[in-house]
Amino acid sequence: MPKPIKTMEDFSEFVGLSRPTVSKYFNDPNSVRKKTRETIEVALKKSGFRPNLFAVNLNRRRTNIVGIVIPNSIDQFYMALTRRIEALATEAGFFPLVLSTDGQSDLEDRAIRTLKSLNVAGAIIAPLGVESHQQTLAEYGRSVPLVYVDSPLDDTSAFVGTDNQQSFGLIVDYLCRSGEPPSYLGMPDVNTNARTREAAYVNAMTRFGLTPHILPSAKIRTWDFERFGFDEMTRLVDLKRLPTKTILCANDRIAFGAIAAAYKMGLKVGHGATSDIRIAGHDDHPLSRYACPPITTVAQNVSEIGRRAVDMLLSMLGDNDESEDRIDATSTARFLLSADLMLRESA
Repeated sequence: MPKPIKTMEDFSEFVGLSRPTVSKYFNDPNSVRKKTRETIEVALKKSGFRPNLFAVNLNRRRTNIVGIVIPNSIDQFYMALTRRIEALATEAGFFPLVLSTDGQSDLEDRAIRTLKSLNVAGAIIAPLGVESHQQTLAEYGRSVPLVYVDSPLDDTSAFVGTDNQQSFGLIVDYLCRSGEPPSYLGMPDVNTNARTREAAYVNAMTRFGLTPHILPSAKIRTWDFERFGFDEMTRLVDLKRLPTKTILCANDRIAFGAIAAAYKMGLKVGHGATSDIRIAGHDDHPLSRYACPPITTVAQNVSEIGRRAVDMLLSMLGDNDESEDRIDATSTARFLLSADLMLRESA
């Protein structure tokens, strides 16, 4: 019976080459001679051997693994952002590894430990923020390049995201010019966006000489934004706690819930004399244009956020000499991208 090929040593014996030569091939196929490469590739087809790429990487001083940590793997925004980062990282010759924390601090801690154990080259992280292990991540960032997206870890971390001051200024200005000034339905305090977006709304209203109206909401931490928006909108209407007929939600997913609650209570959502209430959002969630009615919102440039984040990480790794944003591994560079107004029927 032929000897089963389970390890790199078994495969080296099978192909008739030294272990260092075989390892060199798996680290970089172009680093060995063409004839040797062809011999190894023929042997791979015959044997069906597949190396443990993680083990191969761990033997390197710097692996080609890039970590991607997100708080919610089923959220359409994070799905789109992850796809963009994965494609660009793969194109650059890296192996992207996606980990979801599911909005839980213990899973975020496990994700950090996993990145450490795999000796990743660097990571792009959307942190939980409020419940994040700031000190742990800060210490980790001193040895491995980390780039934060969506919400920054703190005021000094390398970050790529949307300029909330600009985006909220844009939509508040539109809502004020086209109807009653908006009240604000915030989001659960799950990351720093909860605070920065509320502050951006207040600043925008103040700039226009108007009084901000932050709607009272339950102080809970949940990523079930649709249910949160539904429950809070239902409660506010029942208690007659809406000071205006225009509601600006912290994100589109909350707007989904608010619109569903309004429909259930017999309120017509939309712009015009025949409508009872206007509801707007933020983010331009992929499904926002298919809501009923479609949601007026501001669009984050997900594609550009992903590109900038990968460019920044590659620059920190020294693998992107042509990057327009070349920075070092300890950089605190930040890129805040502008959003675009998306006018639809809900407001």
